[in-house]
This record gives sequence, structure tokens and C-alpha cells, in this order.
Amino acid sequence: MKKSFLKGCSLYLAISMLFVSCSSNTLIESRPPGANLYMNGAYVGTTPYRHSDTKVVGTSTDLRFEKDGYETLQIWLTRNEEADPGAIIGGIFFLFPFLWTMKYQPSHIYDLQPLDTQNDTGQPKVKETTVSKAQKLRELKSLLDEKIITQSEFDSEKQKILEGNN
Repeated sequence: MKKSFLKGCSLYLAISMLFVSCSSNTLIESRPPGANLYMNGAYVGTTPYRHSDTKVVGTSTDLRFEKDGYETLQIWLTRNEEADPGAIIGGIFFLFPFLWTMKYQPSHIYDLQPLDTQNDTGQPKVKETTVSKAQKLRELKSLLDEKIITQSEFDSEKQKILEGNN
């Protein structure tokens, strides 16, 4: 009687672990929060979003984040991030649980990049052109120092760069 009870409990435990281990959950977050989330092209809600599925190891889901004022972010979420001990133990008793031996990490945080149209004062950004002019002047000075160009050529080109004509 004791042996059959232990066998029954062991079988029940193995089956329980099998069914619990097939599902994997993760919390999908974005910075800033409130981005529209699309999975495989279908709208599923806004971030933060709790995702759960029973897909097998290596299955990928296409995620797309959209938020006003931010660049669209598109990435893949693949079920191969962490080993699932429950599915591995269940797989010892039944072979098919090995299809779910990997699961998602508990959470995923994705940073959205703001659209690069204006700076904090609302003015168009000029940083790139300033850096570009400085780099051109350095290169021009290097040519002068190496005596590849003359002083008059340097002065002429320098003036064009500073006026924004080059």
C-alpha cells in the first residue's frame, strides 16, 4: 500500500510539473512606459505587458514598440533564455516535455529612442554640423602642417567651412 501511494504521488508530481512547465511568463516593459506593443503584427496592449505562452524551445515572437515622439523599435523575443528545471524533470518521465526545457527571463526592458528632430529648447539640433566643421578644420590644419596645401589655400578653405559653404 505504501509503495503504490508513493508511486501515485511521484506520478502526480511529475505530471503536475509537466503541465506547469509548459507555460512561460515574462514582463515586457519599455522606457518610457506606455508604448503600443504589437506581437507578430497584432496589437496586444501597452507596456508594461505580461506575456505568457506555451510555445516550444527556440520559437520566436516578433515584437514592435510604437510611441509618439519615439522611433519604432522592432525586435525578436525567443524562448531560449533560461533553463526550466520543471520541464527537465518532467522530460525524464515523459519525453515530450523536453520541448519546453527553456523559458523566458522574468522581465525584458527595452529603451525607446526619441526622434532626433529638436533639442530641449525646441530649436533644430546643430551639434552634428558643429562637430563636422571642427573635424573639417582639424583635417585642413593637418594638411597645412604637412605642407600639402599652402597658407592661402588653408585660409580660403577655412573661410568656406566657417561660412557653411563646404
